[in-house]
Amino acid sequence: MKACVIQPPYSRDTGFSDAYFTYKMQLLDACQEDVDVIVLPEYSDVPCATATLEETLLYHNKYMDSLLEKCVATAKRCNANVFVNALSQEPTGWRNTTYCFDRAGQLVGKYFKKHLPPLELEMGLDCDYTLQPQEPYVLELEGLRYGFLTCYDFYFYEAFAQIAREKVDIIIGCSLQRSDSHDAIETMCRFLAYNTNAYVLRSSVSFDEKATVCGASMIVAPDGKVLANMGGRFGMACAEFDPQRKYLKAAGYGNPDAPHYEYIEQGRMPWQYRNSGASVVLPDRLMPYPRICAYGGLTSVAPAGSMPAFGAAVALEAEEIAFDLWTTAEGVWVSVMDKNPVYDSNGCEVFGAYTLAQLQQDFYAKCGEKLRGLKLPTFEEILRKFAGRVIMNICVRSWDTQTQASAVSQIVDLIRKYDAQSHCYITTRNEAMIRKMAEYAPEIPCCVCCIEGEDPVSAVDRAIALGAYKVQLCKPSLNRESVTKAHEHGILCNAYLSDDPEEVKRFLEWGIDTVMTRDYHRISQAVKR
Repeated sequence: MKACVIQPPYSRDTGFSDAYFTYKMQLLDACQEDVDVIVLPEYSDVPCATATLEETLLYHNKYMDSLLEKCVATAKRCNANVFVNALSQEPTGWRNTTYCFDRAGQLVGKYFKKHLPPLELEMGLDCDYTLQPQEPYVLELEGLRYGFLTCYDFYFYEAFAQIAREKVDIIIGCSLQRSDSHDAIETMCRFLAYNTNAYVLRSSVSFDEKATVCGASMIVAPDGKVLANMGGRFGMACAEFDPQRKYLKAAGYGNPDAPHYEYIEQGRMPWQYRNSGASVVLPDRLMPYPRICAYGGLTSVAPAGSMPAFGAAVALEAEEIAFDLWTTAEGVWVSVMDKNPVYDSNGCEVFGAYTLAQLQQDFYAKCGEKLRGLKLPTFEEILRKFAGRVIMNICVRSWDTQTQASAVSQIVDLIRKYDAQSHCYITTRNEAMIRKMAEYAPEIPCCVCCIEGEDPVSAVDRAIALGAYKVQLCKPSLNRESVTKAHEHGILCNAYLSDDPEEVKRFLEWGIDTVMTRDYHRISQAVKR
């Protein structure tokens, strides 16, 4: 097989667009008829850098028809499979798309970029499809299996093992990486080829033939050998290889040879890695609104704040859970909810008089004989089991009446230990502790909790002054005015606490973002209906 990767010039000055697009078309015309695969870079319909979707579509509309016509003609003339990236208008919006044409010039597949960087999200490209679980996209042509990555996708190494499982032969990489060095890009491509046992065909653009960043269109074999690397050079590069020839290595001393990914599967220990994979939910910043938050977990099947209650809520796909944190006598953070059968929540001083060992002696016994032996969960146990599996609204109740500077590091260090920063936020009434959180852990959002009897607009004003992420507004004083004011300042709103479907409906009509409830299953079903 002979493959060709095309690398056209690129500029931040859109005044070069016509010239650079013409050059790209000339490169397609120059492709020899003995080539089998041709790969073009990302955004081949937009020859120079643009800043907005409107500007991007201006060039897309100008060049797109000519681009696809030339790709089809080249596929037919060269009897080659052609892969080109450009925008496509799908029913849900504009998508970053790799078009796949077979040797007859027929469109036989489309790959939609899996990871959109901030710039594309800000432009308003459709990203809803990326929020759903998906198998790797694989296209089979003439007995060969093609996998795909587009630009930013190359950075998500945790996806490589999933692609490897599909036993792909060739990976098509349409790219527009404009800041990485040639050495870094080569490292990524060699790492990808080695870990997937596939040939990597990467096409990008170049700012300058003498530059050492951007560019680096290349062809890499499964053993990591670079068959071609264009550096900054404009034009095209070709290489011949046998796509069926794989790289097998000794799978440990004395073992038969095997692909690298099969060897490492033998010793995979998932609990050694950061949160990833299909069981991890969307981070808080991407999880859609409105949400229903299971306060204390699924309390209809287990005591509030217990591990079974949290597990049941997660199993029912609750977007959020909320729980109260208190400290024991020796300073261990534990989940204890108001009105617990053995705890009168008049103040943390009463609760903090007990050690963890004392509290874990049949803590839930009064809930029934069947729950005898169920342990009070520590904060660390909750994180160990559910970090990344659900959004956590962590209500630090000990801070309601105390300012504990050391407590910030205790809580934050646990959150960081279990890689939960993007799947949680801290809720408290204590403004001093929110300021300390902002200093010590700015990556963990905070929510201002309304003080009992406080005017909700006043709570919103405090959230605005603190630069808070959210505000938790309490009944019965919760009103539409406070929600509107919070949204005007970019602050999200929680409603605490409702188990009434009609009341929840009214809150959502006001624009409440998250409704907290003790009756998650009934309320979530009512909202869905």
